[in-house]
Amino acid sequence: MNIPSEVFAVATVEKVVLRGERRILLSGISWDLYEQLRESEDNWYIHMAYDRGRLELMSPSPDHERVTKLIAQLIEAFTEEMGIPRRSLRSTTWKRRELDKGLEADECYYILNHHRVRRLRQFDLAINPPPDLAIETEVSRSVVSRLRIYSALGVPEIWRWRKTGLTAYSLGEDGKYVEREFSLNLPMLRVKDLGPFLDFDLAEDETAWLRQFRAWVREEFLKTKDAAT
Repeated sequence: MNIPSEVFAVATVEKVVLRGERRILLSGISWDLYEQLRESEDNWYIHMAYDRGRLELMSPSPDHERVTKLIAQLIEAFTEEMGIPRRSLRSTTWKRRELDKGLEADECYYILNHHRVRRLRQFDLAINPPPDLAIETEVSRSVVSRLRIYSALGVPEIWRWRKTGLTAYSLGEDGKYVEREFSLNLPMLRVKDLGPFLDFDLAEDETAWLRQFRAWVREEFLKTKDAAT
């Protein structure tokens, strides 16, 4: 991680190493310094989460990246099979200076608001809607509250993976995320039904694994839809 030496003159540093993921928490970081660190080309691979002067830097582990990719492939295959428009923006930085908050999701998508952003190349959350769905992979626990940042930015749905499995959350009127059985953006999909497909052994051959998942989608959703018509 490329942390300029002058940062240590103004910040309190806490280092955390968990399961191959290095997390560093910096306190006393100004917004301008956060943007400087975020925009440094040397830090392109680092995930950052900023909340009112506290900045977490995390370098993802191979397991983190693998789980994220598997979940992304499931979402993308599902929307393709079901003919649902989407726009993928991967780990784009989402931030609002007036809220003093910013982060990158592991993956994110516009689905319900796809029509509002499909021609956009630049995004401003003061004007444009936030992504409809963000993926959070927790191989190790974040040292800042990422859900609080997402809530402030107005992201309506989070899928969070932990060792216990994949869980969907939607943003309530009180600004808190509540667990839900079915996806907000893909309301026909019970998110826990994806659990069996997030098996590392099953996904050793991703080509065969994805073929199996697509067959499941067709059997569970498209045949039922065809029978109803």
